[in-house]
Amino acid sequence: MRKGTLKQILLITDGCSNQGEDPVAVASLAHQHGITINVIGILDDAHSEQDESLKEVEDIALSGGGVSQLVYKQALSQTVQAVTKQAMTQTMQGFVNRELEQILGKGQSIEDLEPEKRGEIMEVVEDMGETCDLEVLVLVDTSASMYDKLPTVKEALMDLSISLNARIGRNRFAIYRFPGKRKQIEKILDWSPALDTISSIFPKLTSGGVTPTGPAIRDAMYLFGKKSLRRSFKYEDEQPGMEEA
Repeated sequence: MRKGTLKQILLITDGCSNQGEDPVAVASLAHQHGITINVIGILDDAHSEQDESLKEVEDIALSGGGVSQLVYKQALSQTVQAVTKQAMTQTMQGFVNRELEQILGKGQSIEDLEPEKRGEIMEVVEDMGETCDLEVLVLVDTSASMYDKLPTVKEALMDLSISLNARIGRNRFAIYRFPGKRKQIEKILDWSPALDTISSIFPKLTSGGVTPTGPAIRDAMYLFGKKSLRRSFKYEDEQPGMEEA
């Protein structure tokens, strides 16, 4: 049975936006359109986790219905996987809570159930997270300060691909950078079921320029459900031996 599709934007940055519209407001708009915004803020050794310049990381994720995490680049790989999976569970739990409200009455949620029932429902949530289709658009900040962090970002995304491909549901990834050379965002990798091809792409990336986080999120919103993505699913369905998720 197909469980629907979860849509996530995974924003990886090391600082505040400094050009264009408010990214917190844009994240809220994306969430209203069914897209979760998760944000990972990469700390320099000189930064503390209380650094005001990275408060935006938390605010964007909160507004976008997602998960945020501040991390030193050495621990980036595990964090990317954890944030993506945590956001999936959080999204599913929100869906189940809305269903429970309709059944049990307004204001009721999983936490209000007796422990045995709560455990059964959390098993359903976990199963849904394993079997639904997942679309993750990775939005990488390539402003000047990210130069020495890009190799670590590449390794983290490859690990994410390997980890998520163990799921039953189908995965689709796309990677965009911001700022682009001529636009707010620029395609690195079009929608694909795996991220192994980024090994040849990432070394060519240059860093520099401003950080238009708000406009980048807005442009990324419109990349979900494009014809190229629908063709990608259709092609996979037509392959011999392909089983339904």
